[in-house]
Amino acid sequence: MNAPFAPRPVLDHAQVAEGHPIAPSLERRRLQCYIGIMVGDMLAIALAFALSGYLFGDVGGTARSLVHAQVVIPIFLTLALYNRSYSIEALRNMWTGVARAIVAIVLAVAVAVFVQFLIKPTYGFPRLSFNAGSLFALFFVSLMRYQMRSLVRWRCGSVVMNELVIDDGGPKVSFPGSIQISAAAMGIVPDLRDPNALDKLGLVLRNIDRVIVSCPVGRRAEWAMMLKGANVDGEVLDDVVVRLGAQGARVAGQHGLLLVSAGPLGMRDRAIKRLFDLAFAGSAILALSPLLIVVALAVKLYDRGPVFFVQRRMGRGNRFFNMYKFRSMTQDLCDADGNQSASKDDKRITPIGKFIRKTSIDELPQLFNVLLGDMSLVGPRPHATGSLAGEKLFWEVDLRYWQRHSLKPGLSGLAQVRGYRGATDHESDLVNRLQSDLEYLEGWTIMRDIQIIFLTLRVLVHDRAF
Repeated sequence: MNAPFAPRPVLDHAQVAEGHPIAPSLERRRLQCYIGIMVGDMLAIALAFALSGYLFGDVGGTARSLVHAQVVIPIFLTLALYNRSYSIEALRNMWTGVARAIVAIVLAVAVAVFVQFLIKPTYGFPRLSFNAGSLFALFFVSLMRYQMRSLVRWRCGSVVMNELVIDDGGPKVSFPGSIQISAAAMGIVPDLRDPNALDKLGLVLRNIDRVIVSCPVGRRAEWAMMLKGANVDGEVLDDVVVRLGAQGARVAGQHGLLLVSAGPLGMRDRAIKRLFDLAFAGSAILALSPLLIVVALAVKLYDRGPVFFVQRRMGRGNRFFNMYKFRSMTQDLCDADGNQSASKDDKRITPIGKFIRKTSIDELPQLFNVLLGDMSLVGPRPHATGSLAGEKLFWEVDLRYWQRHSLKPGLSGLAQVRGYRGATDHESDLVNRLQSDLEYLEGWTIMRDIQIIFLTLRVLVHDRAF
């Protein structure tokens, strides 16, 4: 039985606005638990085979059994990763983790036996010590996972994830270990036409793994759209789910929950993407540092104004961040809100600015945004809140616009390599970009990111950069 999760204090909206999260991030703590359990599994398997070699082997049996362990362990880890032996479900329920680990061990042993049969080692195959080592591994891994419960509870608590319930006037609900807040008290309004409302919701949802909204029927659609761009598993309370026995929905207690949003990438994919971003951006900054210094000096010496143009843009989870570019316009005429797109003969652009915009050099300071974690190398391009497509703000053209913020914005993206860049004089200019961004979200792979980066190199100089 899991111990009850202690109630956690809830901050008011002023504290959240100051940057204080409602709950500490459990994602990093879960990762620590995964690593700890993984190391424990490897040690348990090595100990099992070493003990078997010592008890049942001949001279040198322990060393030979450890060789068998070296064969079994990598196969086990591969299978364990794929059958989710290291997952939230495994952390939350010890027996789920034990069962999945046992399955991975059995399959790993079977593969090891098959490998031994194929290579036919000259020293012979000590069946007794190998079989005993396999049985010991089942026992030691199960025992280790039982002992690791204390680590999981210490780092993550008994519920393992941060679950937030937002009360917006719907039925009163309470789930064990969840954090409860009032939308009215926190000043949260499901207004898709107000970027500040989206940013406020993004601040509230920071470090949250799952959010449940209880609201009247008439506001469910608005909440669903708000959550789709929040990079979080989002559910809307609907007790009709219970009565209908709906498939693809969740029932918790006596309440039905409709899943309306989910983060596009799991932890493993996010880790891969982040490591790639850090490696590429760090290397690019070092390689391009002479160019960055020369451009910075040229911008500064031209009119003695600031080197960088800093603009607030919408990022992952519909939260604002400051994006950096080399300043390409005269200081007095810089458009901080992006209400006016640059045109081909724009008088605001300096001679140096015209060159760096034409060659996309003005975008290079965003490599520092990548290192800071505000941006990624590849993703939907971040837009200024005042950007217009024709006569309408971007989100007024299509409310699906907010969904593109479920991933970090990128230096380049699928829309850019397809040629959808530059001024948005017509609504269709925004629609084409949005369609490409949503397509990117639905089918992310690291190989696709690499492909987009190479394709970006072909369009660095383009006729729509002005």
